[in-house]
Amino acid sequence: MPAAPCGTWTSPVTARVVAAAATRLSGVTVDGEDIYWVEGRPAEGGRSVIVKRGADGVIADATPPGTNARTRVHEYGGAAYAVAKATIYYTEFADQRVYELAPGGVPKPITPAGTWYYADAVLDPIRRRLVTVREDHTIDGSQAVTTLVALDLDGPANPGQVLVSGHDFYSNPRFSPDGSRLSWLAWRHPQMPWDGTELWMATLARDGSIERPRLVAGGDSESIFQPEWSPDGTLYFVSDRTGWWNLYRLREGVEPICPTEADFGRPLWQLGTSTWAFADNNRLVVSYVRKGRWHLATLDLATGTLAPLAHDIEPGEAVAATRTHAVLLAGTTSAPDAIVRVDLSTGGVETIRPASEARVDRRFFSTAEAIEFPTDPGPTAHAFYYPPVNPDFSPLAGERPPLIVISHGGPTAMSHARLNLEVQYWTSRGFALVDVNYGGSTGFGRAYRQRLRGQWGIVDVADCVNAARWLAARGLADAERVIIRGRSAGGYTTLAALTFHPSAFRAGASYYGIADLERLALDTHKFESRYLDGLIGPYPADRRTYRERSPIHFVDRLSCPIIFFQGLDDRVVPPNQSQLMADSVRHKGLPVALVTFAGEQHGFRRAENITRCLEAELFFYGAVFGFEPAGPRPELTIDNLAGC
Repeated sequence: MPAAPCGTWTSPVTARVVAAAATRLSGVTVDGEDIYWVEGRPAEGGRSVIVKRGADGVIADATPPGTNARTRVHEYGGAAYAVAKATIYYTEFADQRVYELAPGGVPKPITPAGTWYYADAVLDPIRRRLVTVREDHTIDGSQAVTTLVALDLDGPANPGQVLVSGHDFYSNPRFSPDGSRLSWLAWRHPQMPWDGTELWMATLARDGSIERPRLVAGGDSESIFQPEWSPDGTLYFVSDRTGWWNLYRLREGVEPICPTEADFGRPLWQLGTSTWAFADNNRLVVSYVRKGRWHLATLDLATGTLAPLAHDIEPGEAVAATRTHAVLLAGTTSAPDAIVRVDLSTGGVETIRPASEARVDRRFFSTAEAIEFPTDPGPTAHAFYYPPVNPDFSPLAGERPPLIVISHGGPTAMSHARLNLEVQYWTSRGFALVDVNYGGSTGFGRAYRQRLRGQWGIVDVADCVNAARWLAARGLADAERVIIRGRSAGGYTTLAALTFHPSAFRAGASYYGIADLERLALDTHKFESRYLDGLIGPYPADRRTYRERSPIHFVDRLSCPIIFFQGLDDRVVPPNQSQLMADSVRHKGLPVALVTFAGEQHGFRRAENITRCLEAELFFYGAVFGFEPAGPRPELTIDNLAGC
């Protein structure tokens, strides 16, 4: 095994392989014996395609060529389609209209052209209509008005009849099996859905209107997640009232089913996120997370007993079930995410559709090691550590690897241990990597999530700094070559770490990161327009805090090179955030690069852009640390490089 400087190793995990593996799988559902899901395809401009596997095992696109099944509700979308008896109802991204697609037919619009967005639709079991979340953007200069509306499937295209209104946000409208009752989630500013939501239920009049709505559970300090009706008409849901997202049902009162120190919920960034499903009236298929690792099990509703299922996979953000099988998005530490089918009797796993067809030798894969390290304020924080792995190379004698610290987005989200080829891109080239589940991350209970309450830019940054120091102290990383990178909220953590802890890192990469918190508070979309109330404080009352934690005002403290990546159509973090910060870094004389992409929004979807980002980022690190990366040399302008 020849020795070579870390960062220069050749690897089969190329940027193009990573981009090809960036197919986004989501929205798993079952309709009879048919299985449906959504594929976001980078090679097709990032468009989202509804795919079906029929009872005969044949897999084919269910939506016509050129369609893009994606909604703009909350800007993050999710739940862009519903299916019943082989008829699909979906939102087309180009015009945000809802279309009905019958078997063998062509898409028929059931909403008119206009500035209404729809998501999370459900078919009324006894009336020919859909009930869906609608954002009304028809009033210029004001925030969208979100309601639950009914869409008549037999009349002319219509924007919908309002059924429920008055809250700022809605999700998860669901009918009881007999169609006599409707449940839904609702919440108001400044709550986010992981802070506090309300579960409502109402009976339905003969004409389908709402009667006697009542609050079932939830409030400002209780987060309800994924309410669903059992086949016998009992309402089930997840609540974090004990500090953990556990399962409950509504009978005479609210009953816990399986009290445990684990989370059966996820943050509702995207509508339609699910962690459990009914196999039958007496059994659930559930996914849950304990200490950052996700597990799959069945849950006996009579005894509350969990029975582990398919130990070698980790569930993702979508779970469905039949009497005999679980159908879900899942991955392992050595195979990419896939739509899989798990036999409930044997635990056997059938891969239906992998996110990537790339064939990479597993000897090039680094496996996540869960670590827990001291931090301040603490006592401890969590992360996944990946050592550099390449069967063809070893470091130079005495060389410790450069370390990449990843600060995940959200910030209310979490890192997972499933195979991520982007991580392997770095580790197979000689980098060590640590993916930090800093305070505020999900997967460790409500108290850990609330460590970030009012402390964004402090707790998350400290945890990233302390993860790097802990690894360097153990000889697992070169303290003089520590990099921090992150996307969106993780981009903010990256910029804050580089600004307020300048001695901890030697380079950084910000993907559509936030530089000016005050500007973000004044210029972002409705869903997150009050998010910072909980993370920083109410604006403008706490304007001073916003300025004190905004990297843009403290560029004088920066001391290392930074590369920025930004989509020019981003409505979540506007492009001026990256532009202003890059200009300031350039003016100070530090090495800086800014790479922008027309047509990209919040998160890059096109294969050529994903490829360009990785190749440019690697080249940037080579330029500032003085090594020559293997592979293509991208076109990249780095200002002030001579002064590095």
